[in-house]
Amino acid sequence: MNQEKYSRQVLFSPIGAEGQQKLFRSSAVIVGCGALGTAQASALVRAGVGRVRIVDRDFVEESNLQRQTLFDEADVAANLPKAVAAQRKLKLINSDVEAEGVVADVDSHNVESLVEGFEVILDGTDNFATRYLLNDAALKLQIPWIYGAVVASYAATLTIVPGRTPCLACVFPQPPQGLHDTCDTVGVIAPAVAWAAAVQVTEALKIFLGRFDELHGSLLAFDIWKSQFQQIKPTADAQCRACVKRDFVHLHGSGQIHTTLCGRDAVQISQRESRGLDLAALKTRLEKLGAVRANEFLLRCRLDAYELTVFPDGRAIIKGTDDPAVARGIYAKYIGS
Repeated sequence: MNQEKYSRQVLFSPIGAEGQQKLFRSSAVIVGCGALGTAQASALVRAGVGRVRIVDRDFVEESNLQRQTLFDEADVAANLPKAVAAQRKLKLINSDVEAEGVVADVDSHNVESLVEGFEVILDGTDNFATRYLLNDAALKLQIPWIYGAVVASYAATLTIVPGRTPCLACVFPQPPQGLHDTCDTVGVIAPAVAWAAAVQVTEALKIFLGRFDELHGSLLAFDIWKSQFQQIKPTADAQCRACVKRDFVHLHGSGQIHTTLCGRDAVQISQRESRGLDLAALKTRLEKLGAVRANEFLLRCRLDAYELTVFPDGRAIIKGTDDPAVARGIYAKYIGS
């Protein structure tokens, strides 16, 4: 390990030389490689955290570049999955550490295998369904995890340590109800992302160093545009479904194919078992129907009003509709049911 690389961090007394060695032996898994995930990954790798895994299902688009700091225009042109682009950038940032990108849709069937063995899970997702899944997996496997959310200029974060703190289900027994703002409806600014990611990574560093008593212990929220800060001390629910009764309902998914609305007028279709698609053969088939771009990681094809993105495991994103039935029809027509 190149000590000079971390010399200014070592001067920070809560870390020091011994702490830096601990960081190099530490590991984190980041679920979601959008705005939060890229900021988290960059900070952890630069800090010398020895192993960082980034899991994401999506690909880099031009609209990402305003806030997703690991990506650039070359990644858009190359049609790269976010996890692949992130891994490449992180290895250029710090060759001392192991950076691993995993292209996958996190669900009840794979979440435990994706996070098991890591010391901390960082939330870079954009939906409560996945966060409840992470909460259940983290509690079952006894892994601390750090919730984060950003929309417009507002950001929030909460650190959950199994056996020590209230869990996400204590704080939010049910997903927030009603119509909610999203980055696709009200936008998002990069400084809000940076604030949330900075707090999340700082909490992760404390956990790596064993400084649990220094965790902030609150649901923190900050509107960086309005300069409005909130700090709420959550209380444990004595009847909590997850951390008390250990009823991990979100880990018990079923069914062969499910659909997930991705937000940007798009539907995702996921296979429970990998189909092992031959993207080269699919490219040959679809070139007769529309413009196709493909590499070893994914294939994208324009089909009339729709854009079809297909991954080797059979997962697909159909852009141009928010109707799962329409998406399933397109999938069956061009890929097969």
